[in-house]
Amino acid sequence: MPAPVWRKSTFSEEASSCVYVAAAGKGKIRLRESDDPDVILSTTPASLRAFIRGAKAGDFDCLRQGGA
Repeated sequence: MPAPVWRKSTFSEEASSCVYVAAAGKGKIRLRESDDPDVILSTTPASLRAFIRGAKAGDFDCLRQGGA
């Protein structure tokens, strides 16, 4: 399997606080964080879309530090 081609969001300003995304084949996406690049998560495009929609809608705001 070829090495993944990691892409960083154009919204990421600092190299130390970025999320990278790579295609993993067979309908999968890989995610990693710049702080710990050896930890790689795998998901599907549909699951990632659902998570992003929920985050934008505030569904996870209660998980913020100090949240109820």
